[in-house]
Amino acid sequence: MASLVDRVRGNGRIVAGLLLNLLVSICIVFLNKWIYVHHGFPNMSLTLVHFVVTWLGLYICQKLNIFAPKSLPPSKLLLLALSFCGFVVFTNLSLQNNTIGTYQLAKAMTTPVIIAIQTLWYKKTFSTRIQLTLIPITSGVILNSYYDVKFNFLGMVFAALGVLVTSLYQVWVGAKQHELQVNSMQLLYYQAPMSSAMLLLAVPFFEPVFGEGGIFGPWSISALVMVLLSGVIAFMVNLSIYWIIGNTSPVTYNMFGHFKFCITLFGGYVLFKDPLSVNQGLGILCTLFGILAYTHFKLSEQEGTKSKLVQRP
Repeated sequence: MASLVDRVRGNGRIVAGLLLNLLVSICIVFLNKWIYVHHGFPNMSLTLVHFVVTWLGLYICQKLNIFAPKSLPPSKLLLLALSFCGFVVFTNLSLQNNTIGTYQLAKAMTTPVIIAIQTLWYKKTFSTRIQLTLIPITSGVILNSYYDVKFNFLGMVFAALGVLVTSLYQVWVGAKQHELQVNSMQLLYYQAPMSSAMLLLAVPFFEPVFGEGGIFGPWSISALVMVLLSGVIAFMVNLSIYWIIGNTSPVTYNMFGHFKFCITLFGGYVLFKDPLSVNQGLGILCTLFGILAYTHFKLSEQEGTKSKLVQRP
């Protein structure tokens, strides 16, 4: 009876974490869109602000004794911090050099790449039915974006690097929590300032720093307030991402990412009257079917594993 209660509580926490991530992720997408459209704040600079605010938020949390920092050697976090910066840089370069359709299609390849990395490097196994759920999910993304898919060599290189580095980053977020025996807050507390420093060095190569349109340029009070609000929401997004990956898996988080993509498309149609074609509607339904199938199979496998453990003498 006690194990059943613990299981329900554990699942309840995961559902709550997923719902929080869904809420703040949708908020930040539309808020960032507002900032880009109405204020023209540069993309990578905004990500830098996000990680600085994330670190400040965690610093306040540890001062309030919400968590206890754990001393970690910087060398253990270097690849994680570098992969985050690579993920930001190559994702932005992919978006700049590809159409939206090609960019979204490349992002959909993150899930199979994560499965490949975990299978080859971490010897993790995935059942055939779990792997088959990638078919409707990828098909749904193709239906959503095929009308805007165009290929060019440079764009493909940046897209491929973006997918690889993003996949490594998400796998390492989970692996480092287990390897270093830390929780999401403890890991992010050390990684955020390292990634911020690296991004600060990378930003001048892609965006202006001073003057008009630069991160340290003359911005209106309303722009600064919106950027700060975006940073606070990003703190919750980053923390919930680390918590979800640490308590589930990178693949589960990716599946949830596809769900958020469908919700964002539908939200854009409802809130901003963005056009939504019949093919896109079918794509959303196809992707949601794949996500529901993955959720059903994953829960069935977890129940089967727990039943075997209970039956052991």
